[in-house]
Amino acid sequence: MEATDLLTSSEPVVKDWLMKRNCAVSPRQFVWFYMSLASFSLVIAFMLVLCGAWLVLPFTGIELLAVAVAFAMYARHAVDYERVRLYPNRLVIEQVSAEDVTQFEFNPRWVRVEPGATPRDRIKLVARGETIMIGQHLAQYRRAEFANELRRWLRQC
Repeated sequence: MEATDLLTSSEPVVKDWLMKRNCAVSPRQFVWFYMSLASFSLVIAFMLVLCGAWLVLPFTGIELLAVAVAFAMYARHAVDYERVRLYPNRLVIEQVSAEDVTQFEFNPRWVRVEPGATPRDRIKLVARGETIMIGQHLAQYRRAEFANELRRWLRQC
């Protein structure tokens, strides 16, 4: 256990927000779906090969490869999230995108929350010259609401 983990576990969390993608299926369901799609396509392709249409098989392979690449690109970011944790004396933002984990830590008394100019813009956190953008996984209509809620909780610290 690292020193930051020890500090995090002993310090009480005042408020914790978790923002993640809305995924309709689990990774296991995703694999089962692809396997059933591939099986069905290959059965049809082999039936056509038996009827003499052998050129269908290479195109089926190319199709399944293209779908696999698209699914892999989707799955790589399916579990991305942003976590904002407010402790009594610090604000910790953790952003996970694919295999990249980025963590920021601020003094909550110095953080300024700036909602975007439009609902599509992400929320900007500014503290001591450092700026980060959060709210990527929030629905557009919830960003201003979250910015107001975060601002309220930061005032309480």
